[in-house]
Amino acid sequence: MVQFQEFLKEPKIAYFSMEAGILNDMPTYSGGLGVLAGDTIRSSADLKLPFIAVTLLIRKGFFNQDIAENGRQSESPVSWEPSRFMSLLSEKVKVQIEGRDVYVQAWLYVVSSLTGGMVPVFFLDTDIPENAPDDREITSHLYGGDNRYRLKQEIVLGLGGVRMLKALGFQIKKYHLNEGHAALLTLELLLSYKKDIESVWDERFIWDTETVKDLCVFTTHTPVEAGHDKFPYDVVKEVMGEPIPFNVLRELAGRDNLNMTLLALNLSKYVNGVAKKHGEVSKSLFPGYEIHAITNGVHSYTWTCESFIRLYDRYLSGWANEPEVFVRVGRIPDEEIWDAHIQAKIKLLYYVKTTTGVEMDPDVLTIGFARRATAYKRADLLFSDLTRLKKIAQKGRLQIIYAGKAHPNDQPGKKLIETIHGYIKELKGIINIVYLKNYNMDIALKLISGVDVWLNTPLRPREASGTSGMKAAHNGVLNFSVLDGWWIEGHIEGYTGWSIGPAPSEFKLTETTDTKDADDLYYKLEEVIMPIFYNDRRTWIRMMQNAIGKNAYYFNSHRMMRRYVTEAYIR
Repeated sequence: MVQFQEFLKEPKIAYFSMEAGILNDMPTYSGGLGVLAGDTIRSSADLKLPFIAVTLLIRKGFFNQDIAENGRQSESPVSWEPSRFMSLLSEKVKVQIEGRDVYVQAWLYVVSSLTGGMVPVFFLDTDIPENAPDDREITSHLYGGDNRYRLKQEIVLGLGGVRMLKALGFQIKKYHLNEGHAALLTLELLLSYKKDIESVWDERFIWDTETVKDLCVFTTHTPVEAGHDKFPYDVVKEVMGEPIPFNVLRELAGRDNLNMTLLALNLSKYVNGVAKKHGEVSKSLFPGYEIHAITNGVHSYTWTCESFIRLYDRYLSGWANEPEVFVRVGRIPDEEIWDAHIQAKIKLLYYVKTTTGVEMDPDVLTIGFARRATAYKRADLLFSDLTRLKKIAQKGRLQIIYAGKAHPNDQPGKKLIETIHGYIKELKGIINIVYLKNYNMDIALKLISGVDVWLNTPLRPREASGTSGMKAAHNGVLNFSVLDGWWIEGHIEGYTGWSIGPAPSEFKLTETTDTKDADDLYYKLEEVIMPIFYNDRRTWIRMMQNAIGKNAYYFNSHRMMRRYVTEAYIR
């Protein structure tokens, strides 16, 4: 184990994220945002970047999901022990919450790469005897509680995170805000600058926003206005007092509410969306701001299943740290690609049988759909016309695997899971369908590598990027998706996969296109996808190669991090 002092030798990029998916057994993430943070950290270690990360400990996780026979979701806390995975540091810092001193401690987990790179990750925690009982719960539930609880968490992350790094002795050359949850760190930087210059309370001299902007990089992930955190100023005043004069705060974060996205936009020199389309949509949401685009990627080694790891090791030496060698996928024999896929598929279907009791056939076309259960993802689009779907299933066999959690407060999302379970019963004997509970990183790897087709049906343009399809491509699994997010860039019709619905022409949220999208989905499933799968194995394998050579080649977090370094960090 490296001595802690080694991490202090050079200035660092400090990456702040509300959640971080580092290990499956550390429930410090809920979904895509956290898993992306984990991939960002892993690639930074592989590339030996001067990088550190700050997140929240989340002692009770997002939640454990149970699903009743009727599809009703119930939630329970996750039980885990941080000391099994990380080390508690002795340093403590204070933040003011509701007029009280709240102490924050940090746990250290070091992500180590075979390249020799290491990234320390600091998990902030308020479960300390010095704190009042309510304050000890601030870092217990990810996205739990009400607006007030969320603001407290963001105070700990933003203000507490900056103070902790300073207490530990780090020099920071850039602060990277992964979504607006960390935006309060900009206020701490303003305050730190005020203390440094020891000036009077004079805004002309103290609030030098340009100095703070030079330190900050902001990545926004949300193309929907409602997804941006906003806090009423009366709540802000009650919870955190007046860290800077409210007239200044209103100029930076909005007149009516403290808008975390606006605060980050106004105090970051470099701002980006997470796909080209998302960058354009963000500009329409926040006109007047210069918003770039760095399309997300996934950590190639983490999201490649065992059978494909062995295959790539045999034919594509160095692929794990140089994913660009995926372009040479043509040197892998067709039969070995198919054999690796079948191994992954059998592993997935064995998991399905052992957890649900449902036996599926490896020779049958298998569609996978797994993501957060929320209305705009349209998990039920496939069932829009049951008569037509049954007719398609009679022409060629079909089986479907679902997974995904609904936020405990998302009643439409919960209802969606119940609706799908209704279709599972209605189609029994015609189409084999299962819904896997408690979706996590381990189940995700089994799914994205073991199905034949990865289905994605969001309402355009609500998908900022999406990364599950990138993971599927790393395993030769073909995407069948609405043209939104990353798939606009990765899609070549009939070559890397297939589109659903019309071309992506809109830049703002539009009315539903369920009927058109469902019609295109059914047509391509029946007339294009199933005939190739069952009657033209050579073309199917060629498309698998294209997915690897065109999609995995580019949509990986090594490429993503190199772009952050050259476009955002070195400025």
